[in-house]
Amino acid sequence: MKAGTPISVIMTKHVITLKLTDDLETAELKFKKNKIRHIPVVSGNQIKGMLSYTDLLRISFADAVDEHEEYVDAVVYNMFTIEQVMTKNVVSIPATTTIKEAAEILAHKEFHA
Repeated sequence: MKAGTPISVIMTKHVITLKLTDDLETAELKFKKNKIRHIPVVSGNQIKGMLSYTDLLRISFADAVDEHEEYVDAVVYNMFTIEQVMTKNVVSIPATTTIKEAAEILAHKEFHA
């Protein structure tokens, strides 16, 4: 792939998303069902934030491995909204951005995915 190729050639076009009104249990189900680690949070056609699976792990009791684990997670998930847990300052780029430009942005901003 050439560095001057637009990212539209390689980007995911049918993106799994969450709405601000979705709950964290819905988010966890989408992470597991789709085997993904990051989900954009949208309102209409606007990106409002990004929720990562790590964000969920931070607020859950991941070490609770007894028969009450699911109950504990459900209680914790009901204490927070997606908006409270997600990253709000997301960086987006147009689909016309080249692969080289996108790589430079990723390297400069030090994203971890």
